[in-house]
Amino acid sequence: METIDKMSSSAHEAYDKVASAGVHAAEVMGEKGEQLKNAEQRLVKDCRGYISKNPMTSVGIAAAAGFILGRLLNQR
Repeated sequence: METIDKMSSSAHEAYDKVASAGVHAAEVMGEKGEQLKNAEQRLVKDCRGYISKNPMTSVGIAAAAGFILGRLLNQR
């Protein structure tokens, strides 16, 4: 009976460790997701500011990017 108790205790400890690691991983993923969301918001804000200050340059960049993408996607 003592062997079964030891095995049960070891199994519970292993389960607790795995559960703890899972909780930690979920917390880290949540933090990284929040950081990514904040970075995206800053980038969008910066882009909007640049476009407002440089509308003609922005149109030129967009046209060039569209042209290059079109050429790359049509090369088959």
